[in-house]
Amino acid sequence: MKYVLIAAAVAVIGIAALPLYGSGEGRPGIKVYKTATCGCCEAWVGHLEAEGFRVDAEDVAQAELYGIKQQAGVTRETASCHTAFIDGHVIEGHVPASDIRRFVAEARDGAAGLAVPGMPLGSPGMEMGGRRDAYEVLTLGEGGGTTVFSRYAGE
Repeated sequence: MKYVLIAAAVAVIGIAALPLYGSGEGRPGIKVYKTATCGCCEAWVGHLEAEGFRVDAEDVAQAELYGIKQQAGVTRETASCHTAFIDGHVIEGHVPASDIRRFVAEARDGAAGLAVPGMPLGSPGMEMGGRRDAYEVLTLGEGGGTTVFSRYAGE
């Protein structure tokens, strides 16, 4: 009888949890703007989805994407190929999902978002076998400055 009750409880908990994963509820939502022809942007979206994010990706023309970056305060020095938004913060480029989670959880005052400038090999969405460039994830200040949020070593 004890095993039947335990099995029933596990089944009820499992069924109750299904809507959280199936519908996307309970998962952080992120809006991604990218061009339709960029394969590394698609790979980064896949990285976020694999890490539990609910992604709303929208293909836009390159000129529109530049405008979105400019409105968000992304400079030429901090730009990459796609721009995303989560909880009112901008995420520029190939930022790892773990850094996005940490940034949102820490709710940094005066920070507009995170950026990985350029397209460093080995960053999420830019995997090329075992090759990895060293790169930094930068915190974008609301005043335009940057600080280092995290560092990744190359190989």
